[in-house]
Amino acid sequence: MKFQNEKIPSPKELEKEIGEFLAKKFGGEVKIVSPGRFAHPSLDGGPEGEARQESAGKRINFDMKPRDLVDYLDQYIVRQDSAKAILATKICTHFNRIRRRQVAPGESGELVGGIKNNILMIGPTGVGKTYMIRLIAKKLGVPLIKGDATKFSETGYVGGDVEDLVRDLVREADGDIELAENGIIYIDEIDKIAGSQNLIGADVSRSGVQRALLKPMEETEVELKVPHDPISMMQEIERFRRTGKRERRAINTRNILFIVSGAFGGLNEIIGKRVQNSRIGFGAPVRDEAREAELLRKVSAEDLVAFGFESEFIGRLPVIAVMDRLSESDLFEILKNPNNPVILSKKLDFDAYGIRVKFEEAVLGALARAAYSENTGARGLVSAIEKALIRFETHLPSGDIRRLPITEALLRDPEKALDEMASPGAQAALDPIFERLGEEEVRAIRGYISQRLVPLSRKHNLTLTPAMMDLMAEFYANRIMDVGLVIQTLKEHCDEIKKTELHFYKNHDLNIVLEEEAILHLARRLMRRSASMEELRRQLAADLQFGLKLVRERTGRNRFYITRAALENPDGFIRDLLESAGPAVDPADETARATSRDPRAE
Repeated sequence: MKFQNEKIPSPKELEKEIGEFLAKKFGGEVKIVSPGRFAHPSLDGGPEGEARQESAGKRINFDMKPRDLVDYLDQYIVRQDSAKAILATKICTHFNRIRRRQVAPGESGELVGGIKNNILMIGPTGVGKTYMIRLIAKKLGVPLIKGDATKFSETGYVGGDVEDLVRDLVREADGDIELAENGIIYIDEIDKIAGSQNLIGADVSRSGVQRALLKPMEETEVELKVPHDPISMMQEIERFRRTGKRERRAINTRNILFIVSGAFGGLNEIIGKRVQNSRIGFGAPVRDEAREAELLRKVSAEDLVAFGFESEFIGRLPVIAVMDRLSESDLFEILKNPNNPVILSKKLDFDAYGIRVKFEEAVLGALARAAYSENTGARGLVSAIEKALIRFETHLPSGDIRRLPITEALLRDPEKALDEMASPGAQAALDPIFERLGEEEVRAIRGYISQRLVPLSRKHNLTLTPAMMDLMAEFYANRIMDVGLVIQTLKEHCDEIKKTELHFYKNHDLNIVLEEEAILHLARRLMRRSASMEELRRQLAADLQFGLKLVRERTGRNRFYITRAALENPDGFIRDLLESAGPAVDPADETARATSRDPRAE
């Protein structure tokens, strides 16, 4: 047939041709409109999807314990101890149960009506609900999809379909269905779909969404082809034409963990009435944050049903985690945390123009006060820091300032500060302040690491000695990355440097052992980017190989411990080794004769 030798048009090309045909026939009155969500090639059996399925090798090998995950979250999340413990425990249990079934399916058995640890998070805006879930998904290495409950409607009505979240999870897993079946779906603003008590008729955007979520939250099969989508139909035709087969592709939601969250304004009043009615002589409610937090921790399924949720929906959320409202001191601690994305992002903003910035601690306190007054939790921090620094971010890239210390005096009168920075010699006046803030930052990071020595050492499988912590603090102060990445980068450098011992033995037949101080000295050069690993190895060979071979000839020794002093003064190191071997031969003559063979050319 003719079309067998022709290129099969893509779905977009087919859509264009159909659109042109309709425009000619009906004069633009009829158009083809593709839905906002349509089948992705990797989800519908196309060539790209099949290739990804064949190459997909990423699988979950989960063995984390709840305490390990809590320690990880503690590095990034201020306060929220109860919520962190609940989420870490139930999420670890969820994935360990999956692993248990995969490793020993006969032993674990198949429970009929098994309950999944879906989680409901309750807390005001800006307390870190979304941030915490993203951190957990990143740590676990599982795909995560976030959606807002307000964007969905009951299946069959205009609006987003909740099953689209499941399909999006497959896309997030790069078409790997098996990986997606072990992912996390996070739905925010879930309180906005609480049913209205005064509504007459079908509630497709509230109770209807709750009903639509029931099966996916438990277990169901979700077709990857979007129903009633012409593009999906075209792709199915194309696949059938190519293979001659019809294939049903679906994703099972049995192991997908659903986490929902919301602010739940007014829920504390419902809880308060229940508690008050259950206690004789319970006084009038006290309107303060401590009282509200105490009430929210007493939330029950009865309260959530009274709030507007259906009992079947709440029954699929057996785990409840309540987030605390953040105080001004909490916001200050967030800014002081070296892993917080607010300060790191602002450093990156200025670094995009080649400007390094350091923050005075008093500035962080002022920003926390300004953010707290906005009553939006941690979100207010971003607004506060943008308002404070927008003038400097606008004007300084066009000037000569490259090291900017952000102090209270600078923020008190930004216009005056900008005028002074435009004058000659302004950078020289700022440098001492910048250096002082840099030293304070190094001390703060050193203290942060020492306070978390045990969990950080366990997490990175690295013994954090005082010298190593000093190098980490120095590295953090000169680069823009969180502490975890600093430690991981240093570990990778140290591992590469240790390989130099084997490299030296293979190439020069000399057995060297790099001591810790020598390894850290070389790692500092790598972290400062003053030399590459290959350059360090060449220099090490040029400095030591001939002298060490001479020592071997004199003494028969072939194992040498290399210190930092040996790296900084290799000639003196070799001289000391020769002198300790005895005066049989003039060391200077022997060293000169050895180095004259090829001192540094190899």
